[in-house]
Amino acid sequence: MSTSSSEGSPGGHPTSGQTESPARGIISRRAAAFDSSGIRRAFDLAASLENPINLSIGQPDFSMPAEASQAAIEATKAGRNGYTPTQGIAPLREKLLADVAADLGPTDRGLCITSGASGGLVLALMALLDPGDEVIIFEPAFVMYRPLIEFFGGRCVAIDTAPSFTIDVDQVAAAITPATRAILLNSPSNPTGYVVPGDLVRDLSRLAEARGVRLISDELYRSYCYDEPFVSPARFSDEVLVIDGFSKSHAMTGWRVGYIHGPKKLVDACATLQQYTFVCSPQVGQWAALAALESDMGAPLDVCQRKRDRLMEGLAGYYNFIKPGGAFYLYPEAPGGSGEAFAERAVREEKLIVVPGTVFGKRDTHIRMAYTVTDETLDRGIAALRRLAQ
Repeated sequence: MSTSSSEGSPGGHPTSGQTESPARGIISRRAAAFDSSGIRRAFDLAASLENPINLSIGQPDFSMPAEASQAAIEATKAGRNGYTPTQGIAPLREKLLADVAADLGPTDRGLCITSGASGGLVLALMALLDPGDEVIIFEPAFVMYRPLIEFFGGRCVAIDTAPSFTIDVDQVAAAITPATRAILLNSPSNPTGYVVPGDLVRDLSRLAEARGVRLISDELYRSYCYDEPFVSPARFSDEVLVIDGFSKSHAMTGWRVGYIHGPKKLVDACATLQQYTFVCSPQVGQWAALAALESDMGAPLDVCQRKRDRLMEGLAGYYNFIKPGGAFYLYPEAPGGSGEAFAERAVREEKLIVVPGTVFGKRDTHIRMAYTVTDETLDRGIAALRRLAQ
């Protein structure tokens, strides 16, 4: 018997009678196509520095509500540690559906609790996309959008919104083709903090419905709207699929409790897919989230707005930026023109960690900084950024 083997070219298969080379197949081509995100690299870098000024972490700096913490303790002691129904515990689903109806008016939407908002995004794209389908995204865009779309065989059609970050509905209409399956909207935006005005939200939702394209609305930062009320596109179209969660609104990033709501047939498909992937959101986190919904989050959100204003005031005249109406990020132009070069220099000269704009799109012109840090860290960051700008 022959013991020879063939490596072959990528995509090839061993010929009859040969075994595949052990060098191939350590990981799949799909996995090999992914790199660690720029956000994750910033996390790793922060861990390697002594007393860094870390403005890279996109999570609240306040504590989850005390009521939620207590509910988690009580759920654990009560033995509520097992699987839940795939779509989530009934009390949480019922409360969220009531809140959705209060916001949108009487509606017959389906709702499913997911393993974080990112889990909801995974399920939505898995349920919607076939290979070759197109999804319109707006860059700068959240770091997960493009990789996940491509992971499921889709193709990103990126509309560049810089430097104003405004969405042109006519440009969106021109980008729709017979292959367009969805439009992915994130407002308030990560990384820019841009909040899409209500009239544009309305026009975009009506365009999507008229053209038979699913509008996916990522509303994870909806509670962080500082200058005007949040407007969901689901107010204007029952066909909109909404993704939301508790990570940002209630400082529960590690509990992995998100949810989706939208047309029942689509939400049911997502729930079925969750059976074979995440199974369910962690049960203890769901009971904590139910209690969190009764908490008043006004005070920490007011503090976040104050920090936004402090950062803008501190950098005015040093950096060019669009005032962020929401979320907790500032996205200024990088001095010198290159976000990557600036981020490297900031670490080298000031131990300052920011995220270059290339993490969020093709433009190497901006940097993202998160201002959910202590006042002392924020002041250190402002001083360092001023020195770097000079």
